[in-house]
Amino acid sequence: MSGSTPKGIANEREAAAWVREMFGQVAPRYDLLNHLLSANIDKGWRARAVRSVQAILDRQDARVLDLCCGTGDLAIALKDKAKAQVVASDFCHPMLTAAAGKTTLPLFESDALELPLTSSSFDLVTVAFGFRNLANYEAGLTELKRVLKPGGTLAILEFSQPPNATFAAVYNFYSNRVLPAIGAALSGAREAYTYLPESVKKFPNAPTLAKMMQTSGYREVQFEHLTFGVVALHTGKA
Repeated sequence: MSGSTPKGIANEREAAAWVREMFGQVAPRYDLLNHLLSANIDKGWRARAVRSVQAILDRQDARVLDLCCGTGDLAIALKDKAKAQVVASDFCHPMLTAAAGKTTLPLFESDALELPLTSSSFDLVTVAFGFRNLANYEAGLTELKRVLKPGGTLAILEFSQPPNATFAAVYNFYSNRVLPAIGAALSGAREAYTYLPESVKKFPNAPTLAKMMQTSGYREVQFEHLTFGVVALHTGKA
């Protein structure tokens, strides 16, 4: 299985169900924990992602899909800077409920691996901190490419592995020891915040993800490390 693999999970269907249930449990305090555990740096990461696709957002005729939107933070940031039409989707109903309380953007519930969308229908697809949780990364890249117009852009903002060994050691201590303890105390869902660092460790590093995008048919693939490589922003064209 080339995708999210929570402990004890045997196949992609079980993995997707586990991830959906886990995010449903943390949805009520998801925003608070995101901002607290990242010291609000997550807002800057999203702002950088928005800036990277501003040329598309400036087009009134452009259509934008924010996938795995969670509580809507990136979708809202995109819309705030956009003349384009922005819609957002997630497969976790409690997350969409939280998003609906924050924005009037069109929202719909769907699985990123089986989108109920016409092929070649979007100029931009964005995914922030959700691609890592897909049950199959290659299938996800293929499905996102399907809904992109020829020449359309995919932007993936995701946790990564810091390339500097010294910083990586400090970050790993925080993510493996501190983050799960705080997350569990504030959310009551220890399993969710144990899964987070485990999923990051299993996720392809930035160069590997770039190669996966190229293998899936994306062109002009680029990436940049943010905050010493804690996060990476990848872009590519369909």
